[in-house]
Amino acid sequence: MVTDQSTPLTGRPRVAILFGGRSSEHAVSCVTAAGVMGAIDKNKYEVIPIGIAKSGQWVLASGDTSDWSLSSAALPEVAPSGKTVTLAEVGGEHQLIVTEPNAVPQELGSVDVVFPLLHGPWGEDGTIQGLLELSDTRYVGAGVLASAVGMDKHYMKVVFESAGLSVGPYVAVTDREWTTDAEAVRKRVDKLGYPVFVKPARAGSSMGISKVDSMEGLDAAIEEARRHDLKLVIEAGIVGREIECAVLQGRGTSAPRTSMPGEIAVAAGEHQFYDFAAKYVEDGAAALSCPADMPDEAIARVRELAAVAFDAVGAEGLSRVDFFYTPAGELIINEINTMPGFTPKSMYPQMWAASGLAYGDLIDELIHLALTRKTGLR
Repeated sequence: MVTDQSTPLTGRPRVAILFGGRSSEHAVSCVTAAGVMGAIDKNKYEVIPIGIAKSGQWVLASGDTSDWSLSSAALPEVAPSGKTVTLAEVGGEHQLIVTEPNAVPQELGSVDVVFPLLHGPWGEDGTIQGLLELSDTRYVGAGVLASAVGMDKHYMKVVFESAGLSVGPYVAVTDREWTTDAEAVRKRVDKLGYPVFVKPARAGSSMGISKVDSMEGLDAAIEEARRHDLKLVIEAGIVGREIECAVLQGRGTSAPRTSMPGEIAVAAGEHQFYDFAAKYVEDGAAALSCPADMPDEAIARVRELAAVAFDAVGAEGLSRVDFFYTPAGELIINEINTMPGFTPKSMYPQMWAASGLAYGDLIDELIHLALTRKTGLR
């Protein structure tokens, strides 16, 4: 049955900020949550921080943003607790319940919307989204299918190709293929030419990604990527500038909104590409130019194709779409990220800020979109 709960809620909505998680991007998720909790309008929303420990346990978390800061010396982490938080439907409302051994469960009240700030598997890949869908709980961001497709770089490319988007040469490598016939995999990769980028198929934040300049470095890069995911995508290196575009779901039946495209410049030195340290740890390691220095027609084309990619996977809420812009003027899509980095220094909020939508207003708009969309099939 399709339920229609699209009527806007009144009063001060309760927003559960969900972060941490079981993936290798646990620390990035914590930092993202700190950014959102620091910018969300507390006069407009009641905020409930819920952390997910690496074990998978849900706990009531600190709302002090300094507890979730990131530095090169320490990575924030949600600690397990003797008290577990669960989300349950009680009397037609979505209630937060706290349980602990030998104690009566404690109800914390209803939740109007969940804001999942989870990166990687078991959070960004449709799993949490499925849990929320089962209880008709409203949440920010893409649904089950879009999240799963956006997480898997292999099937993402298949969907993009079917939508007529230009995709660079690549090979997908499964665990069975690598463990039973590694030489056949090497031969397939060799046909791509070097350099190549070896990536876990279902990880983000540049986790486990290596640039490989020759066959000699391939096996080590594959094993490094397999630490994060046994399924891999190996992509041919493309000569071109890396251009990004932020996409925001339109209100009602309106088309997706797109930011001005941005371009990342990575400081010379240890970073061969936009890696984890450049993204989150080292100040000044990367800089964003927005709008990117491109002809007007190329800027318009980036925005058009970003909206096509958003619709191709069936995204909702937010996504960041990344392209290569070649010297010949061709735009080759790299990937879509349905839960992009969302700290104040992340590219998605920065592109919207440069396009006229400030960080706090962006958070407010995403919550509005979640509160007013239908639950169930849509």
